[in-house]
Amino acid sequence: MSAIAIEQLTRFRTVSYEEATPEVKAIYEETMQSLQLPFVLNWFKCQGGNETLLRGNWAKLRSTLLEGQVPNVLKQLIIYNVSKERGCDYCAHAHGIFADSMSRMISDDENFRATEDLNSPILPQSYKVAIRVATKAALRTATVTDRDFDELQQEGFSEDEIQELMAQSDLVNMLNTIATVSGIKLDNELLEPEF
Repeated sequence: MSAIAIEQLTRFRTVSYEEATPEVKAIYEETMQSLQLPFVLNWFKCQGGNETLLRGNWAKLRSTLLEGQVPNVLKQLIIYNVSKERGCDYCAHAHGIFADSMSRMISDDENFRATEDLNSPILPQSYKVAIRVATKAALRTATVTDRDFDELQQEGFSEDEIQELMAQSDLVNMLNTIATVSGIKLDNELLEPEF
């Protein structure tokens, strides 16, 4: 799909790498390097006309999703699950692809795809609990109880890791809101078989 066609499908103007200001280009380059992608995701491009917004949202995403002690595959599964539950197709598809690409971190079975069965016996019980509690925190924040936190601790999560898990609940709400409100479509590059 051409850049023009993408622009017509979104509510915000998407800014391609070529059109970007030098400041936005620098952020785009950082996203590609950090995410190990050879292209700029539509989620970033729909914010490319507002450098301040893009810089702030990238900083939050980077520090919440890519840094910390909780395995990235678990963070991706949380974002995938919440996005699927909420009906955010862009984030569910994108983060599902990212999570599945990391499935080897969970199992040596080359056919295992973590997103295909979040109740699979292959998936660690601690992951199942973390996904359930973080999803609850994202979708029904006021229903999270001390018992949920106790259950996470019983599964071996430290206080810092529990904070990271709760931060995924906050992050996914931001990701879903921007993706849904902007009307972006899944990146063609993510649909390519070699991805």
